[in-house]
Amino acid sequence: MSEDLYIDTPEALQELCNTLAKTDWFCLDTEFIREKTYYPRLCLIQVANPDIVACIDPLTIEDLSPLSALLHDPMIIKVIHAASQDMEIFYYLDQKLPTPLFDTQVAASLMGLGDQMGYGRLVEEMLQVSLDKSHSRTDWSQRPLEEEQIRYAADDVRYLRDIYQQERQWLVEHERLNWLDEDFKGLSNPERYKPDPEQAWKRVKGNQRLKPQQLMVLKDLANWREHKAMESNRPKRWVLKDEVLLELARRAPSKPEDLTRIRGLEPGQIRNSGQQIIEVIQKAKQRPREEWPELPRKARLTEEQDTITDLLMASLRLSGIEASISVQAIATRKEVEQLVLGERELNLLRGWRLELAGRPLLDILAGESALVVKEGKIERFRP
Repeated sequence: MSEDLYIDTPEALQELCNTLAKTDWFCLDTEFIREKTYYPRLCLIQVANPDIVACIDPLTIEDLSPLSALLHDPMIIKVIHAASQDMEIFYYLDQKLPTPLFDTQVAASLMGLGDQMGYGRLVEEMLQVSLDKSHSRTDWSQRPLEEEQIRYAADDVRYLRDIYQQERQWLVEHERLNWLDEDFKGLSNPERYKPDPEQAWKRVKGNQRLKPQQLMVLKDLANWREHKAMESNRPKRWVLKDEVLLELARRAPSKPEDLTRIRGLEPGQIRNSGQQIIEVIQKAKQRPREEWPELPRKARLTEEQDTITDLLMASLRLSGIEASISVQAIATRKEVEQLVLGERELNLLRGWRLELAGRPLLDILAGESALVVKEGKIERFRP
């Protein structure tokens, strides 16, 4: 087979998958649109192994089961860059996730190449190749796709092959390959991608300005909006905008005619959903006080705790310097603050982060280790 295949028939897909099944790994990427829908619409799937680059057209191939079998084959590694969005799409496709996984963005942070590095920048950094950006706003649902569009999409896996092989070799040589196991398992956890309407209120901007009972109204309204968006497959903002949700929660109108006073609520929305909105609000207002939600209060550090956090951040930076890893890839200051406040269920205290940086921080908190300055450099010292 030649490179840059365009797969748009079941027969071609089966032939491609037969070939991919013979390899230990292949690269994977997707193109999708979701501006007008709740669920992302999968428009193109790009795959590549050392010998093949192919674009699969899911809009013309109804049965993707040959590919799905490979995605869930435990013997074949799926290589993706910044996997979260692609994993969400595959979850919606058949409620399962590709495993095992290798995320080149996560691996790059472990190599000291920077945290959350974009694909184009990583290609330039590792391969000295500048990617074409002219089709970044393409509507991938339009057919037929032009040759330049297909090549642009194929580039997302073409260079990923070399990046994966170089990253894997580096991680093996530096004995860090297994450090990423827990990170990759987390990305492959279906719970991460399931819609959770009950928690949708927490993502409404401005919710911290509401009182407890108003938060109860917001919670039920956001839950209703999420279900409405899912059922109609429309963006949430098309059902009700965040600012409208907040105003409804704040004012809690009791009659449909009161909705006309809510800024941003369109006449069509009132006509179609006004009665439902009022019913949701009234039920929320009747809920007992013990059901009212509360936003997690940000614990305020004492001056002494803030100073301890500064000390631990110095230790964290030292760990990053020693391992040539960015501090952001290990932990945030917020996590360190939680550590100082006594929280122990933290990413910082799991897997490679625990061994690299978490344990030294715990040693400092226990008084078993300290930081000293010698010849202008920070060093660890055990009394």
